[in-house]
Amino acid sequence: MLDLHRITAAQFKQVEKIPVTVVLDDVRSEMNVGSVFRTADAFIINRIALCGITAVPPMPEIHKTALGAEYSVEWKHYATALDAVQELRSEGYTICAIEQVHGSVSLEQFEIKRGVKYAIVFGNEVSGVSQAVVDASDYCIELPQCGTKHSLNIANTAAIVMWHFFHHLKLNP
Repeated sequence: MLDLHRITAAQFKQVEKIPVTVVLDDVRSEMNVGSVFRTADAFIINRIALCGITAVPPMPEIHKTALGAEYSVEWKHYATALDAVQELRSEGYTICAIEQVHGSVSLEQFEIKRGVKYAIVFGNEVSGVSQAVVDASDYCIELPQCGTKHSLNIANTAAIVMWHFFHHLKLNP
């Protein structure tokens, strides 16, 4: 870690984060959850909301992919993603469901604004973001795709979207 100039988990907690909270809506796979933690750590995401059936640390399969990021990234469990979204909205967050729906905006066309707090919601591996959360969202964002499949693994999608927000809010001021 020292040779790579990486910070410790304690130092991570003191670093200024980008104003993004990740919401996981009934994500089944503990390995997907761990991967989201690891990516959230890499891109200094503010926190993660683990909702519904989404597993919470400590869990061996989360740790296997998070590699300890479950100790650096702040997280909280909610009974439902809608509960998390309502709390985040009361804190001034703009809610963005990452979902393919009528009227969704392609990620590269979504305008990320400085000074705005964003909650980005990722859904269940089979059913996606719950309809109640889609309905409660300010925006629905989708990834442009050209292949035969209509979706990506949630961990892959989350990594692309988190990097996009990190790029616009931290790397490209």
